[in-house]
Amino acid sequence: MLPTIHKSTFDFLKQLSKNNNREWFNANKDKYLTAKENVEMFVEGLLAKMIAHDPIETPTGQKSIYRIYNDIRFSSDKTPYNPRFAGYIRRVKPMNRGGYYFWIKPGGTRLACGFIHPNSEDLLRLRQDIDINFGDWNRIINSKSIKNTFGKMTGDQVKTAPRGFPKDHDAIELLRYKQYWFECSFTDQEALAADFLNKMNQTYKVIRPFFDYTSRVLTTDFNGESIFN
Repeated sequence: MLPTIHKSTFDFLKQLSKNNNREWFNANKDKYLTAKENVEMFVEGLLAKMIAHDPIETPTGQKSIYRIYNDIRFSSDKTPYNPRFAGYIRRVKPMNRGGYYFWIKPGGTRLACGFIHPNSEDLLRLRQDIDINFGDWNRIINSKSIKNTFGKMTGDQVKTAPRGFPKDHDAIELLRYKQYWFECSFTDQEALAADFLNKMNQTYKVIRPFFDYTSRVLTTDFNGESIFN
C-alpha cells in the first residue's frame, strides 16, 4: 500500500495556522513530529517511484523537506512558523538540470518544477538556445501534456529585452524570462486521496521532455559537444 498524507497532518497544519506562536507549538510538539514523520514517509515513497524513471540525488524524505520555522530576521511576517510541509527533490547534477518542488498545505497544496534561480551562465546559455531554436521551445512548453497539466510556463521576466538581444526578436516573450517555472494545484481531497503519490509522480513525469531538452543545452556547446570533456 502506498503512503498517504494523513488527515491528522492537515489538522495539525490548520491548528498551527490559527495558533502560530511558540507556546502553542511547544505544547503540541508531539503532533508536529507525527505530522512531519507522515510527510517524510510519503516523500520516501515518492522518491522510490521517481528513481525508477529519473536520476534523483535527494536521498531521503527527511533531506527533502524544508524547515517549518520562518526566518523572521528580514521579513515583515514575524510569525515563527510556516504552516505547510514543503520540499525540494534534486536531480543528479551536473548532467540533469531542473528541480522538483512541493507544498503540502490545507487549501494550498501544489507542485512545481523548473528553474527558479538559474545562475547567470545558465540563463545566458538558455537564452542563446531560445535565440536559435525557439521553435523547439514552443513545441515543448506548448505540448498537450504540459499544457493540460501545468497550463502556461510562468516566471519573472525582464521588462523589455535582455542585454544582447533585440527587442523585436520573434521569440522576445521567451527571451524575457529569467525563470522557467511550471506549477499546478490540488484540492485537499486530492491531496489526502490514496492515489496522490502516484498523481505526484505522474505530474513530475510530464515535465521530463522540458528537463531533458534544457539539460542537453546546459551540458553541451554550440557544436553539441559535452562541456565536461
